Amino acid sequence: MKLKLQVYTQFKKDVKLAKKRHYDMSLLKKVIDTLANGEKLDDKYRDHALVGNYVGYRECHILPDWLLVYKIVDNELTLVLARTGTHSDLF
Repeated sequence: MKLKLQVYTQFKKDVKLAKKRHYDMSLLKKVIDTLANGEKLDDKYRDHALVGNYVGYRECHILPDWLLVYKIVDNELTLVLARTGTHSDLF
């Protein structure tokens, strides 16, 4: 099942910054495509639920210090892309 994408404005800004930092955008695309196809991420991405301000969201590690914060809204079949960046950028 293919999920619809909902992209927050802040995520777009984060992607722009990631490009400026010369991050490999194909790595981000691979993770997003996997999630959008409703597939489980490999263990190497260390996917886990978040708490606090991001309760209801999940986080995965694209690289050790490059994160993707997202959530899946099941009743709408939507993948929400909230943030991407380093630990210090996001927390």
